[in-house]
Amino acid sequence: MGNISNEALVLACSAIGAGLAMIAGIGPGVGQGIAAGHGASAVGRNPGARSDITSTMLLGQAVAETTGLYSLVIALILLFANPLLGKL
Repeated sequence: MGNISNEALVLACSAIGAGLAMIAGIGPGVGQGIAAGHGASAVGRNPGARSDITSTMLLGQAVAETTGLYSLVIALILLFANPLLGKL
């Protein structure tokens, strides 16, 4: 256990952090699925308001997707552009 270098420790912790960051991708997926389901049922109840419902639903899904994209960016930074290695 005493033969672990500082670089190896930082790389291991960065990989764990990237994996934890990607768990944040679950939230947008669930939220977008719920939004799409509610949007479909709303169009089923009121077909005349289809364009308004669809545009509002897509705007909400775009906002929800930003958290997933941010977590992807953080994971890629930790894996490939690791800023923590320069601090050693």
